[in-house]
Amino acid sequence: MTPETAFTLANALVFPQWLLMAVAPRWRVTQWLVTTLVIPMVLAVMYLAYLFTGSKPLDFMAFSTLQGVMSLLGSGDKGPALAGWVHYLAFDLVAGSWVLRDGQQRQIHHGLLVPCLLFCFMLGPTGLLLYGIVRLVASRK
Repeated sequence: MTPETAFTLANALVFPQWLLMAVAPRWRVTQWLVTTLVIPMVLAVMYLAYLFTGSKPLDFMAFSTLQGVMSLLGSGDKGPALAGWVHYLAFDLVAGSWVLRDGQQRQIHHGLLVPCLLFCFMLGPTGLLLYGIVRLVASRK
């Protein structure tokens, strides 16, 4: 599979779960996806496949400096850049899944979770931070 095809597939894999978490949060399929984390697991396989398929061996020491990370992502080698993107997709989806599960367990109104999920989808840690604020405020009521 070409990196371009894998990129398109990875993006297409996550979108249905994000949509279901926003519009059908209690549907059994949504709940199954959120609890099994099957889509992030599939993405983990893609991540590993593309992490090690670059034109040169992966330099693990590059992760220890900002310049090293920039060189990995900006090297023109599609493998590490694709792996980095899939990493974002997987962990943002894990964060969103946790937000939904935790919010439901705490009986936080779903209308308050939707913005958190949207921010998790687009800006990962920002959605998690927003949920932390919602959770704090909701726990005081």
